[in-house]
Amino acid sequence: MAENNQNAVAGSAPAKQNPVVTKGGVYKPPVERADPNPYKDSRVTQVGAWFQERFAVVIPVIDYLKKKEVPKHRLSFWYYFGGLGLFFFMVQIVTGLLLMQYYKPTTADAFASFVFLQKEVSFGWLVRQVHAWSANLMVLMVFVHMFSSFFMKSYRKPRELMWLTGSVLFVLTLGFGFTGYLLPWNEIAFFATQVGTEVPKVAPGGAFIVNILRGGEEVTGETLTRMFSVHVVLLPGLLLLLLSAHLLLVQILGTSAPIGYKETGRIKGYEKFFPTFLAKDAIGWLIGFGLILYLAVFFPGPIGIEANPLAPAPMGIKPEWYFWAQFLMLKDFSFPNGELIAIFVITLGAGFWFFVPFLDRRASQEQKSPIFTIIGLLYLAGLVINTYRVFAEYGW
Repeated sequence: MAENNQNAVAGSAPAKQNPVVTKGGVYKPPVERADPNPYKDSRVTQVGAWFQERFAVVIPVIDYLKKKEVPKHRLSFWYYFGGLGLFFFMVQIVTGLLLMQYYKPTTADAFASFVFLQKEVSFGWLVRQVHAWSANLMVLMVFVHMFSSFFMKSYRKPRELMWLTGSVLFVLTLGFGFTGYLLPWNEIAFFATQVGTEVPKVAPGGAFIVNILRGGEEVTGETLTRMFSVHVVLLPGLLLLLLSAHLLLVQILGTSAPIGYKETGRIKGYEKFFPTFLAKDAIGWLIGFGLILYLAVFFPGPIGIEANPLAPAPMGIKPEWYFWAQFLMLKDFSFPNGELIAIFVITLGAGFWFFVPFLDRRASQEQKSPIFTIIGLLYLAGLVINTYRVFAEYGW
């Protein structure tokens, strides 16, 4: 009887947690996890019940988002740059719609409407500057998000499709910058577009591509109309489609942690995607919006001079900063057939970057792949060095 009583008392005591030890003998501390259902005690208001009755189909989606978790570790801050890129894209949509109310995509009216918007429309200058700066910041955030995902090997199995959709989104983002550059129809934009659309000519079948981009053999009003339609219709539609797929994959597959972090106990815990992570994301968005306003007010972009196709090209023509590395590479390969070699190298490098999830087999097996890390560092170093070289030669 005494023995049974002792067993009963012992059974009621909380079980002692044993430390977790991995195969390699590394101590793995217990991971702190958020409450799996933090809303179990919440009450539904009459308004909430009204919406639940009519949108019951989305309730499982909301419940799924409530259960989704984001790992916390020393590199977690890199997760927020993707959300910042999304935020700057939304700013682009809103300000772009406002600019379209006054902009006229013709050679006779484009620059005049641009000046009218800048000088006559109330706060038109602010909308235009916010649109320009949010475009630059959007490209920058996508760059940072792409490289951080690469170095954390977020492309590894089973997230290959997430990487592929993200790579296409990066190309579409650059396409926004390229097509939108000509729209002010000023001198710099005209001749930079003329140089940029000339590049494919050296490749086999390049003349056909140039005719598609320009709408003819030269940069004309047809080119302006074509760039405008691609900028405001085609690219937004494609980007929204790919972005929806990318975000869906993020929700389904979750946020990845760097290789080895779970096994060595470097995951500090998990936080709820909704609302904890989204609330932190929103703080980043507010900071980003403040940065846009600061840059728009204190560092406004110039209006420039109206484009004159008959005038000679001014000195120092260059594309936007996110094309500087490729621009300098084409310039460095200015020997016979050099541009064709440069285009081949750029295409080969882009193809390798796109298909890296299928090439890095060690990462897919949850093993470190230092060779691919070194390749990524070489890519990044090449972009930074060539961009700085253009800045040092031509200025901002």
